[in-house]
Amino acid sequence: MSNLLHKTKKYWESDVSFISLLVMLLIIVFILPVIIDKWENTFLLNFMFIALFFIGTFSAREKVFVISSMIMLSLHLGLRIIRFANNPYEFYDLERVVIILNLIHFMIINLRLLFRDEEVNAYRIIGAVNVYLCMALVGAFGMELIQLYSGSSIEGNIQLSGADQDFGDFMYFSLVSLSTVGFGDVHPVNTLAKMLSSFLSVVGILYPAVVIAKLVSYASKNQNN
Repeated sequence: MSNLLHKTKKYWESDVSFISLLVMLLIIVFILPVIIDKWENTFLLNFMFIALFFIGTFSAREKVFVISSMIMLSLHLGLRIIRFANNPYEFYDLERVVIILNLIHFMIINLRLLFRDEEVNAYRIIGAVNVYLCMALVGAFGMELIQLYSGSSIEGNIQLSGADQDFGDFMYFSLVSLSTVGFGDVHPVNTLAKMLSSFLSVVGILYPAVVIAKLVSYASKNQNN
């Protein structure tokens, strides 16, 4: 058993794991919203996030990140069990806060893997895309959290239900904001939502430029050596 755990951790710390993570994120970001809209089934969505944060515990290299990943994964699992168990208690808004914190923590872990050893290869570029998709997820849940606390965040050609079924609408708006496409069919309706949308747009512009510049500097440094 310990040998299996060691091999699993070694894989998720390697550059090759960026491909597996990309497949997972593409499913979460682009495929699950379609599945939820068509069949109104959110089981796979909940399962994928648990799997994603579970991977975070294996991806972390430093002990402090391993421990913090395990703590946040435990919180996430606990809140999910409470919500889906047969009891009158539900902490849906707190669950969203924990998901956002988990995603930010997961992004930090992946950024540390991305820039470790100052090496540049195709896998590292895929890793940069993974972090970008995680940013879109943070934006989606951030917008949903605004909706839960203020009663409004985005409006347009959508109908929000206040549950997991809204994931596709928030994901769509987050992607549109982050990519600075701005179709206009869905728009923010209060100041907090507008600021988050603007922040996503700024990050969407700056992140590729900063990461590309960093990777290019590493490549130039390696060639000179």
